[in-house]
Amino acid sequence: MKIDNYAIADAPRLGVKGWGRWMWRQVTSMRVALILLLLLALASIPGSVLPQWPQNAANTRAFIEQNGWWGRFLDATGFLDVFGSAWFTAIYVLLFASLIGCILPRVRVYWRNLRSPVPPVPARLDRYENRDEAETADVAAAFESARSHLIRRPASSLLGWRVRVDERPSRQEGVETELALSANGEGLRELGNLIFHLSLVGILAAVAVGSLLTYRGQAIIVEGDSFTNSVVDYDSFSSGNLFRESSLEPFRLTLDELDAAFNVQGLAEDFTAHVTLQEPETDPVSTQIQVNRPLQVDGGKIYLQGNGYAPEITVVDSDGNVAFSDAVPYLPQDGVYTSTGVVKVPDVTSGEQLGFLATLLPTAADNGETLVSAHPDLANPMMLLRGYSGDLGLDTGIPQNVYVLDESQLSPMRDEAGNVWSVALVPGQTVELPDGLGTFTWNDTPRYGAFDLRADPSLPWLLAASIGALVGLALSLFAPRRRLWLVAPLTPAAGGETTVVRAAIMAPAHDAGAVDEMRRVLDAATGRVRRVEEE
Repeated sequence: MKIDNYAIADAPRLGVKGWGRWMWRQVTSMRVALILLLLLALASIPGSVLPQWPQNAANTRAFIEQNGWWGRFLDATGFLDVFGSAWFTAIYVLLFASLIGCILPRVRVYWRNLRSPVPPVPARLDRYENRDEAETADVAAAFESARSHLIRRPASSLLGWRVRVDERPSRQEGVETELALSANGEGLRELGNLIFHLSLVGILAAVAVGSLLTYRGQAIIVEGDSFTNSVVDYDSFSSGNLFRESSLEPFRLTLDELDAAFNVQGLAEDFTAHVTLQEPETDPVSTQIQVNRPLQVDGGKIYLQGNGYAPEITVVDSDGNVAFSDAVPYLPQDGVYTSTGVVKVPDVTSGEQLGFLATLLPTAADNGETLVSAHPDLANPMMLLRGYSGDLGLDTGIPQNVYVLDESQLSPMRDEAGNVWSVALVPGQTVELPDGLGTFTWNDTPRYGAFDLRADPSLPWLLAASIGALVGLALSLFAPRRRLWLVAPLTPAAGGETTVVRAAIMAPAHDAGAVDEMRRVLDAATGRVRRVEEE
């Protein structure tokens, strides 16, 4: 190819291998790693703002219905399951590859530095600020003493000094050869860098493995009831892609009693769940679970995350059959445990399905305008109840939130005067439902505990890698960086009986102990016959 009279060589083609190498270098650059880290943070924002399928399917479904095409678009593009979407996974994987690609080359560099030979003594020591001299009658013995002293003395490091002694031509007039001792005390710093970067790789690997193998489940257990560690018994359950349900340890947990202590003002003082743990091939064990004091089980820990009241309800339909009989957990709405609950009665032998909205007041009191709860304890319990009849919408196959009553196909019950039926109950009371729909009975009020089981097999490895990273970082920042040199002619000067040993040390300006270290080495080598002060 020619332009005017100048020839220009054709640029070589990169090819597949060349393009692959170029792309890998771009991905593993620190600039791209920082960009990917920023993208990951930005991509996480929709996961905390928008409803997500894994966390709350009912809210997510309602969000889609309320927002029309916009909701369907967000669902189709993965914004309603951000952390499981393909684009978030791509950013995550690229970030891991970039960080590992940035770290591993540095690991090789620090390993080579750690294993590299000790550099020889510089040709001139007079250019270094920290110098000293002493005389000795036996140069070879002095250098051997210095070497032994350095090897025994760790120089505040675990690796100690690395020492080499050479014979080299001398620049002094009348001296042919001289002994030169070079000691490198930077090994601990290099070891710290190596540990730090290897630990970073360990942290990334532990996080990746943990995200694939971890699982977490939440379950509500009423006093006297039991829970078996199986996916079907959890109220909500999430796990990594490589987790297998068959790996769950089939233990059984029974909530015997839940103690809740409140002071006079109604502030919580203590929550204790008295439980019985039955593990395979072992005897039942009675133990306790408290806030921030989880129960250790095989592969995970069980935390006490919450508690409340679960009134025992019995509903009899119009034919006199028991259509519902169970304890229903109510959700506390404030610090005095004003709790709301939903009772759904689909199994009515004749007539329409029944639904109830209830508010529990543990210590009911009249504030002059309405009934409120004055204390979390059951000092004066009262339940405010409102009933509905119709279709609960449970036959559509779409899961529903057990704490929400879908009123779209329900009609409120009405009394003889045509007003919306509502009633206040006390424990043990039975009320007749309007229009002969049956009866509603509040039997008792046990407590329930909300438990959270978390299992992550990578946590011990993550902890070890994190500690390693901190130790490595501390060593790389605070380990001394010193290089020490000794030089002396092999033979005494003409007409003299002693030989001058010159010493110098190189260290950062903030290392106040470097000069003392040099002088200790010089004293050990020569016995310090005399010291020549610096001019």
